Amino acid sequence: MAYVDAFVMPVLARREADYRKWAEIACTVWIEYGALAYSECRAEDVPEGKLTSWPMAVKLAADEVLYLAFATYRDRAHRDEVNAKVMTDPRVQGMMKDSPANMQRMIWGGFATVVTSG
Repeated sequence: MAYVDAFVMPVLARREADYRKWAEIACTVWIEYGALAYSECRAEDVPEGKLTSWPMAVKLAADEVLYLAFATYRDRAHRDEVNAKVMTDPRVQGMMKDSPANMQRMIWGGFATVVTSG
């Protein structure tokens, strides 16, 4: 089964165009280093919860929008190999210096797939 990294992050609404450029670079880099797929998704239907929710998880502010990104790999070893290269890439290093996303409130993690289709 495949392995998936998921990232959820708040992005300043006024810098959303910057984020989309950032996301295009990220997509290019992850694929260049071997990820099987990479996607960036803008939240549209993510209601505020009473106990927990996507917006609550990242402490989403009124001037921010929520993004979910995910990359797919063959397995965890492949993910570790790809990410080691991605994190040292100068394009990614440059993106971290002036990110439109609040990286301190980003949530990320790796997930082993259990069921998949398509």
